[in-house]
Amino acid sequence: MTLPVLMYHSVSTVDSGPLRALAVPPDRLREQLAALAAHGYALVGLTEALRRKEKNTDDRIVAVTFDDGYLDFLTAGLDVLRDVGATATLYVSVGHIGAGAAPMATTGTFGPLLSWDQVREVAAAGVEIGDQRQIHHALDVLGPAVLDREIRDGRDRLTREISADVPSFAYPHGYNSARVRATVARYGHDNACEVGRRLYEPPGARFAVPRLHITPDHDGPGTVAAVCTGEPGLVPALKRVARPAWRVARWAALRGLGRTLT
Repeated sequence: MTLPVLMYHSVSTVDSGPLRALAVPPDRLREQLAALAAHGYALVGLTEALRRKEKNTDDRIVAVTFDDGYLDFLTAGLDVLRDVGATATLYVSVGHIGAGAAPMATTGTFGPLLSWDQVREVAAAGVEIGDQRQIHHALDVLGPAVLDREIRDGRDRLTREISADVPSFAYPHGYNSARVRATVARYGHDNACEVGRRLYEPPGARFAVPRLHITPDHDGPGTVAAVCTGEPGLVPALKRVARPAWRVARWAALRGLGRTLT
């Protein structure tokens, strides 16, 4: 009855540092996804996975998602997906794409983001393009007017650029609230995902779909174990309990110090 949703970022190698866990090398990604395919799981994007799971709750399916839209998804990730017979959802932030766009801090580690032409090339390859808002920073500490404008304008720009509907949304850093979820739904999205670090249980909250963080330390069997049981330990539960207090701290830092905490 559960739907595992995998969260990836960069398809590359980072040897050390705080961003290492967000970079999965191509060979490791191939090992992880091939192991799931060998166990009978269909590997698809999030919107398709939700649709198929609603039709048949016994369907053995795993949703595959990639955040931020790094160039290495096109140069390395697509080949892996083709090799294992998988598709995916790729989330992009429109304010970081194209000439004169706002920089994203992580490109210093993971390399450049996709251009608009490259985003369209990815979409033409059968990958769902999802929305990650205009600028990649937390939504749940924004004022109502700014939040409304960011989500509305981001979705409008993305649908124009790819000439297609954009049903899926990913909250930057996973941060969301009831107000944020309602705004995302109001502007035409069908589903949205956070981090969560647990399995999704349909028909749960479609605008707070949790994902499993799959890292370069997961081998094939470890990835299969994760989709069966979710992420182990107390960390996921503790983070959920601490979420309201952490939101207050981030709001105070933004209003008082002008700093965005992630």
